[in-house]
Amino acid sequence: MQSNRRMPSWAAALIGLVSGAVAVGVSLLAAGLVNPSAFPVVAVGDSAVDLTPAALKEWAIRSFGENDKVVLLGGILVVMAVIAALLGIAAARDVRYGLAGLAAFGVVGVVAVLTRPDSGLADVLPTVVGVGAGMFALSRIIRRSLVPVEELGPYGDRGHPTPGGAVGAAGAAHGTGLWETAPDSSPESEERPEASVPPVMRAGNDLRAFDRRGLLTGVLGGVAAAGVAGIAGRMLSGRAEVSVARSGITLPRPAKPLAPLPAGVDLRLKGLSPFVTPNSDFYRVDTALVVPQVDPGSWTLKIHGMVDRPVELTFADLMKRTVVEADVTLCCVSNEVGGPYIGNARWLGVSLADVLRDAGVRRGADMLLSTSADGWTAGTPVDVVLDGRDALLAFGMNGEALPVDHGFPVRQVVPGLYGYVSATKWVTDIRVTRFDEDEAYWTPRGWSAKGPIKTESRIDLPRDGASISAGRTVIAGVAWAQHKGVDAVEVRVDRGPWRQARLAEAPTADTWRQWVLDDWDATPGGHTIEVRATDATGYTQTADRVPVAPDGATGWHTIQVRVG
Repeated sequence: MQSNRRMPSWAAALIGLVSGAVAVGVSLLAAGLVNPSAFPVVAVGDSAVDLTPAALKEWAIRSFGENDKVVLLGGILVVMAVIAALLGIAAARDVRYGLAGLAAFGVVGVVAVLTRPDSGLADVLPTVVGVGAGMFALSRIIRRSLVPVEELGPYGDRGHPTPGGAVGAAGAAHGTGLWETAPDSSPESEERPEASVPPVMRAGNDLRAFDRRGLLTGVLGGVAAAGVAGIAGRMLSGRAEVSVARSGITLPRPAKPLAPLPAGVDLRLKGLSPFVTPNSDFYRVDTALVVPQVDPGSWTLKIHGMVDRPVELTFADLMKRTVVEADVTLCCVSNEVGGPYIGNARWLGVSLADVLRDAGVRRGADMLLSTSADGWTAGTPVDVVLDGRDALLAFGMNGEALPVDHGFPVRQVVPGLYGYVSATKWVTDIRVTRFDEDEAYWTPRGWSAKGPIKTESRIDLPRDGASISAGRTVIAGVAWAQHKGVDAVEVRVDRGPWRQARLAEAPTADTWRQWVLDDWDATPGGHTIEVRATDATGYTQTADRVPVAPDGATGWHTIQVRVG
């Protein structure tokens, strides 16, 4: 069916947008029934993340922080909306153009879904069903918006036809072009107001005209269908079930509970990062556009590869093992000097080393290739996990079940390594292998295969760019050298002499450490403040600034303040 070339562009674009919304809503519903990870929008987004150059990813993290995935998803939806509107305009010329565009969308979605790890043929169903629904909506709304002229009254309103139609007979008589305008030659024409007669088009043997009422009802029906399908899809995606399952978990007690943190670990200064980072404030950097919803009842962890006895553990199996509690600071390799992507928590879980010993790691194995529920991988050095540090398969964080955003039901926590090589969230598989035989997600993208955390420090007080009053001023912050420990922190102002800061207590070498210099006599004017840390091995952090790639940033954190 050819469509009305004189349909307003805004109406055609609106039809395209609503049809696209129907496609997305129905595909989300189908994904909820088949496999939430098969939602094509997320699959396309994940592919975009995988194909994005590392430099662009770093720019996104620097620019948008933990909101980078929200921005990406929003950008994808905006692009989809623009394309859908253009398809609506194309369909207004010929509906086949719009259908072909939606089909092309479907092909992209199918390819993205099939390239996901562990995808199956059934995973393409959400895309196929969603595109089919979008096609139906597009054809249906266009047909409702272009009605046979005999259904239109003399003023172009549907539902009040005149005998033979207001324009039908005349249009049919002329019939020489696609578009006709019906004259009114009746004797009564001089005695009544002139009717506003819509243009008509020939579609096959039918003459049709644009009908606003048909457009409105069609659009409202499409919006309702998209909304209902989307809400149902979100409910079926498992968020509610996983939330209920998480809230019902009673964490086991550790075999050797840690003592409460002594008061000396936290200087309790307003504006200084607390020693324990609340779960709600803990940084999140990962590649998951939509947080995986993993039911602990069906979760399993497979440990295989270069082992004597492959192991498969359920969540119940894990909870029955000896439980370990540990204070560990985690840091992202994307953390710039002075950056926010670091946090400290008290973790609860089981020893990863003990699980590996049960499996029997073979000689020559030097890497653990761990895989997340969403397919992301990390490569962790075997010797680091087995050297006695508190490397955990964690299911608790700061006294509660692991938050979903941070890896529920189970994640890895390995002190002393950046998260990209150790802290796999939603972990479901660990293959014992070799660095010269396997690569994790970030390695082929230019990052180092091994990522020991570098000794660094940060100024929290005062803030960079702050205006402060003259007189005695507190300078404070945090320093970290996980699994080595911080032995000293020094501060200097305006390139003067380095002064020793006072250190807070640190329960282990695996956590960060607060520091404070509380007797700086701030004088009016602009000032530059720098900080550096020395770890327990005697290494003092370098002043040389290097970017985060390929293995973590270095340099002294430097701030500027103005004293009034």
